[in-house]
Amino acid sequence: MTDTEHPLLRPGHNCHDIGHADRLACIIDAGEYFRLAKAAMLGAQSRIMLIGWDFDTRILLEPEGATLEGPNELGAFLNWLPGHRPGLEVYLLKWSVGALTAISRGMAPVFITNLLTKPNVHLEIDTHHPLHAAHHQKIAVIDDRLAFCGGIDMTVDRWDSPEHRDDDERRTTPNHKRYGPWHDATTAVDGQAARIVGAVARDRWRAATGQELPEVTGIDADPWPTDLTPTMRSIDVGVARTLPELPDREEVREIEQLYLTAIRAARHTLYIESQYLASRTLADAMAERLRDPDGPEIVVVLPRNAEGWLEQKAMDGARRRLLHQLWQADAHDRFRAYHPVTAAGADIYVHAKVLIVDDRLLRVGSSNLNNRSLGLDSECDLAVEVTADDPLADQHRRAILEVRDRLLAEHLDVPVERARNDLDDRGSLVATIEALRGKGKTLMRFDASTVADEDSPLAENDLVDPETAKGNPILTRSIRFLAGRPLSKLGRR
Repeated sequence: MTDTEHPLLRPGHNCHDIGHADRLACIIDAGEYFRLAKAAMLGAQSRIMLIGWDFDTRILLEPEGATLEGPNELGAFLNWLPGHRPGLEVYLLKWSVGALTAISRGMAPVFITNLLTKPNVHLEIDTHHPLHAAHHQKIAVIDDRLAFCGGIDMTVDRWDSPEHRDDDERRTTPNHKRYGPWHDATTAVDGQAARIVGAVARDRWRAATGQELPEVTGIDADPWPTDLTPTMRSIDVGVARTLPELPDREEVREIEQLYLTAIRAARHTLYIESQYLASRTLADAMAERLRDPDGPEIVVVLPRNAEGWLEQKAMDGARRRLLHQLWQADAHDRFRAYHPVTAAGADIYVHAKVLIVDDRLLRVGSSNLNNRSLGLDSECDLAVEVTADDPLADQHRRAILEVRDRLLAEHLDVPVERARNDLDDRGSLVATIEALRGKGKTLMRFDASTVADEDSPLAENDLVDPETAKGNPILTRSIRFLAGRPLSKLGRR
């Protein structure tokens, strides 16, 4: 068995578990995801679990006009569902800091919202995390038969179409404010893979609330949306996590190991989309591959700038340092970093977290190339690998490349077939992107002049982007409001 035939996914090392999925779909951008999630929830019979960094119950699931049954606003829809699906329970868990910031956006505090919801809609706040940590998983589970897992939050400023038009009136907040273009990605899986993601969601609910929820069984109805075409069929799916150390739990760093495994395994191309480039551990691993004469081409797609003053100082400053490290290591001219822009030249914010290794591995999740995603925040990623004993290996390899080509075509504003044909002709990911980059909607290249003024004393700062809570008595302290009770209990009756 050659090196490329050794399985990459190893439970207990770089993933939590591996489960079979009859169907897996890669969903690009929230416009499609919000509609598909609504369609899936309409098929729920017993339980819906929504686990997220943030939710805003005022968002429209179909801002272009409702085509599906039920209310269009997320909160109204979740309240309406149980009345039309007898026996259905809805569980919604959001990060504590996200709940507080939602008040500043005009969303009702959770304890008030709970008074207005029906008894079988359970809305809770997740405070069980270290100080400065975030609950960052983005999971939706329908009856433990279908799970969505990736980078898309059901909140404001997320909805967008793959066209990322400059003046899209559908990109409007509940407060009637316009926001800029947003690029994102998630996945849908069924079968055993969905049950594993469901177990991750139930573990998170138990940690936050103390309530044990059993696995849903005995449901024959299929909640998979009828118009969601699978990207792959009959594929094993790895589920990888980051969980910070707490007094009652050991640290879990499966995602960090999965990144390192993927970087080291790449033979020809490594394609990455990430909100941040701030982890020196991962940059060191990429630099080592760039120095290797036989290493892969590495392409990283990032937002032009992080959001907010503090993040720009800390995360963009760290990115500047790591980009210079990678440029210096790139002795064979195989590295490029880009940021996407619209037809009018406006920045498209990259929130997607995608990694594609050759035609062998596809990973989509909630984690970024930053320190806190590797050891402090809670994260969940899904990964599929083409193995030597995969009976559908050829189909799965093509599917992985089709996801990469679809992303490139979206960024470069060209037909997918053109991107694919150009890649086939040139045999180089870097050369293809450079050839297809043009005016209008395209990928802009990062170089030294782009980041010249982004150095900052906050770059690689342990307070803003800490590597771990392990062994730190301040970070390890779990924040608990009201003597250990979840915040939402304040308004319970």
